[in-house]
Amino acid sequence: MRHGLIGALLLVVILAVGGWGVSYLGLYNVAADDPHWPFVRSFLGSTMDRSVAARDGDIAVPTLSDPKMIAAGAAEYDKLCTACHLAPGMEENKLRAGLYPKPPSFARRRRPGNPKEQFWIVKHGIKMTGMPAWGVSYPDSDLWNIVAFFQTMPNMKPEAYKALVQSGQQ
Repeated sequence: MRHGLIGALLLVVILAVGGWGVSYLGLYNVAADDPHWPFVRSFLGSTMDRSVAARDGDIAVPTLSDPKMIAAGAAEYDKLCTACHLAPGMEENKLRAGLYPKPPSFARRRRPGNPKEQFWIVKHGIKMTGMPAWGVSYPDSDLWNIVAFFQTMPNMKPEAYKALVQSGQQ
């Protein structure tokens, strides 16, 4: 038993020193034009999903079906989000081509998604992805408007999007 514990402790020390060595020597390429190794991508994606899920549980979702709220959210989304996440009818752009990980294109999603998760991400951002923490600059009510819009965006036609944005700007 004692030899097993010493072996496990030795393995942990070796992995820690190895990880530090990779970091210190700059062996891992952090360039945005060089994708993560598959196990790193999987680890980071899983970590993000579990981190958000661990923190969004206490969020109370308001009623998101108010047309004024949805229109205001469309206007905010148009102003803050389309460069990275696109809008209905938008094509890929040069900014998105250089981002890694590439932000999801919400306009191409088929389902609206989890509003608690969306609110948490919009409010707090995601480290090292370029996703800002909009909660630092905007009140929760504005962020909920964006989430309300997210719930209506799947399969939205470009003309409907443009009309919604215009009505939300008034």
